[in-house]
Amino acid sequence: MPRQFLPTLRGLLVPRSAAPPPPPAETKDLLTGTGYVSMTYAGVTNVWGTPGRADGWDMERVIIEGYERSIWTFKSVEAISKHASTLPIQIGRGGDERRFEETLDDHPLLKLLNKKANPLESGDVFKKRLSAMLLLSKKGVFIEKTYSRGGTLVRLDLLPPDRVQIIPDDRNADYVKHFEFTDYSGHVRELLPKHVIWIRDPHPSDPFCGVTPLEAAGLSIDLDVKARTYNISFIDNDGRPGGIVGIDLDGVDAREVDRIQKRLAPGAHNAGQLTLVGTGPGGVTYVDTSARPREMAYETLSSTAKGEILAAFGVPESIVGNASERTYANADREEWNFWDHTELPHLNLIASGFDPDLDDEWIVRFDTSSVQALEFPRRQAREEARKEFEAGLISVDEYREIAGRPAFGVPQSRALWISPQKAPVPANPQDAAALGLGPDPAAGGIPGAVPTGAPLPAGTVPESAAADVAAARALGPGASAAADVAAARAGGPLALPAGTAADAVAAARATDTGQGSGEAADDVARARAAQEEALPGDAADDVAAARASIETKALPEDDGYEVTDDDFDALSMAVAAAITALLARQEGVILARLRAPKIRKYSRYWQPESDNDVRHVDADLDQDRVVSASRWADETSRTLTPILQQAAVATARKVGQALTGTDAVPPAAAAAAIVTAAYAGEAVTVFLAELAEVLRDAQRDAENIADLEGAVTRFYASAEPALIARVAEACAVATINGAADAAAEHAGPDVVRTWVTRGDDRVRPAHKALHGKTLPVGTPYTVDGASLRYPGDPFAPIALTINCRCRLHYATDKEPS
Repeated sequence: MPRQFLPTLRGLLVPRSAAPPPPPAETKDLLTGTGYVSMTYAGVTNVWGTPGRADGWDMERVIIEGYERSIWTFKSVEAISKHASTLPIQIGRGGDERRFEETLDDHPLLKLLNKKANPLESGDVFKKRLSAMLLLSKKGVFIEKTYSRGGTLVRLDLLPPDRVQIIPDDRNADYVKHFEFTDYSGHVRELLPKHVIWIRDPHPSDPFCGVTPLEAAGLSIDLDVKARTYNISFIDNDGRPGGIVGIDLDGVDAREVDRIQKRLAPGAHNAGQLTLVGTGPGGVTYVDTSARPREMAYETLSSTAKGEILAAFGVPESIVGNASERTYANADREEWNFWDHTELPHLNLIASGFDPDLDDEWIVRFDTSSVQALEFPRRQAREEARKEFEAGLISVDEYREIAGRPAFGVPQSRALWISPQKAPVPANPQDAAALGLGPDPAAGGIPGAVPTGAPLPAGTVPESAAADVAAARALGPGASAAADVAAARAGGPLALPAGTAADAVAAARATDTGQGSGEAADDVARARAAQEEALPGDAADDVAAARASIETKALPEDDGYEVTDDDFDALSMAVAAAITALLARQEGVILARLRAPKIRKYSRYWQPESDNDVRHVDADLDQDRVVSASRWADETSRTLTPILQQAAVATARKVGQALTGTDAVPPAAAAAAIVTAAYAGEAVTVFLAELAEVLRDAQRDAENIADLEGAVTRFYASAEPALIARVAEACAVATINGAADAAAEHAGPDVVRTWVTRGDDRVRPAHKALHGKTLPVGTPYTVDGASLRYPGDPFAPIALTINCRCRLHYATDKEPS
């Protein structure tokens, strides 16, 4: 016989004691016979005059009838509690809602809630049961704390709520005097409030009672369970056929009639069949029973009950597994709503119960930094900020602040870059000078002149004599011939700038020591005679000298373009400085990790606090965890990317100006910098892998952490210089050549390029063979069976690119050799 439906939820709040309960003092039933909406008071009031609303809450019936038999209640509780079980617990202070500024790694609560709460339950199981019980119990949850003799918290146990009695304080000093717990053997134990954590979703008027979504969803749960039970019973007990055919059975044997009548027997296996019945002499009738409407609109009722249950728990349907008829954006929004409005308040309520065991400035929190759903509003904010940056409304530093990343704090990142062509708008005069868009305020100078030593603004070329003269004057004051002659006649030392008439006078005197001083005209004539070439003197010559003193990378138009050693050396120095600073910080972090208790725990380097301290074991440290190679690889790439991109953009602009007269920067130029930065990250990964091996070997003979620290220090002292030099040179060659090649390819198909080596004994034979070879742009060079797009190509075999210092010469309208 099929199992009958369990008793309804009527009288849920009636106590289950053996003796009949006293009549209630007051009864306010919103709907008779529905236990979940009952508000029957137990008739007992405490010293605060509050009726015991939760005294009769029957947890066993709640679990059986409200949780185990209702699929939507079960899925809602599961959806909320599973996150509480999988998220780790953190203890910290400061910071924001995502990350603490400082964390505590060795508090006993962390071990209990993340590892082992008690001998029966792991931390994850304990947190899931706690979360589910909080959702189902009107009393809330009670956690018993057990301390060692030394006062250390060593165990947490969940107590069944219906076995815990709250004893109010009769002296009105504290709310709770103590708790009484009846264990499974029937013994009553008295628990002091300091040994019990009581967590509940607070009732608006009763401090001794909590609230649960099960109360609000009680009617819907009853209807959902009863509708399902009705349909099961209907299928089991009803054998209604799909149709009935009535015929004349006169003269038919009685046994045959019985056989036909058995066709009406109930049961699901008989449903939908045709059945014969007698209609009397000569009669034939057909009755269609399949079209008869059902007594109960199950589909509508079930859908309504489902929506009400999920709404009471605050769980969208997509969270419990049904995301149909929803776009990705809607599903993401629902998941964020669930976390923001349901899950986070629930987790914070649980975590707050453990705060009294900490100092005031420390708090307990579930670590939600890995929850992607919570990134939804921040992702939208970043997308909006990127659009504002592209429109020139905010700077790079302002964008990074919105994205939660540290600002660079350099002139380029503080400036607004206005489209098109991303022209910078400096934030202040100092940044304007650094960007080459104005004079140095500290040094004074001519307004609008290029400051000494500053690069020319991108896309600008001196076009007038006035600009060239201004630049020449900014390089240093000139001297007149009269002053030169006066200095010569005085016989004093000549300490004037080179390239003036003074140099000629000095050279003349050096070649003619017997000649005394004469008239100014004679001195000047002898000086000019001693010079191989006439020196400039008028404005035109000054302009020529100024232009010669200003460094330009582009050759004349018919000679094309070629990067110089200065391009490589300047970028190499910048990369070396950045890598040096990063490795110094990296070494400090790794040494700090070696000293951290969290790293030393469960190893032989842990200093035991007692004879029973299980954290001291005969095991090595996890060296991979100490060095954390992946983190430093990412940080290396992030550090070098803006430096390399700036150099790549500058190089691409120069190539474009030399070949086409424009300063357009193709996307491939910046891509070369990004790929090179990733290569640098891989090089740091290899470097840290070697450090991990050093730590592994050092632990064989190390007696304490100081020995490991010494091994780390020695490794950095010996291996760091070679790494810095290798990465700096490789990044400079790959970035400059990659950006130049991308710009040349963007210039058009008539550009050709010629391989140029440095011509010294460091050039490898394979590259010597390429010296002078000219190919069309876009055609790779073939070396030892491998293809190189340009010198230092990061996608080529490392044996052909490491320590490479070659370059390419670009020209137009030339035939490849």
